[in-house]
Amino acid sequence: MSEETSRVEVEICGERYILKGEAPPEHMRQVASHVQRLMKQALQRNPRLSLSKAALLTAMNVTDEFLKLRADYDNMVKLLEPRESK
Repeated sequence: MSEETSRVEVEICGERYILKGEAPPEHMRQVASHVQRLMKQALQRNPRLSLSKAALLTAMNVTDEFLKLRADYDNMVKLLEPRESK
């Protein structure tokens, strides 16, 4: 049984987008707000960036953060696993 689909209109860097998904609308707005904040930071650091290049840098930074957090999580899970008796 699938969850109800949410539909949310958001604005990122002056562009309007319609987001559709199974996440709650507030979560979708929070994701868009985070992307807006990161895009704005990238554009403030280098105002000559095109929106597509700012979006790519934002995606790279988010992916870098995700991979580091996933590695930290995997390491914590390994530390919490019961040791096998020899």
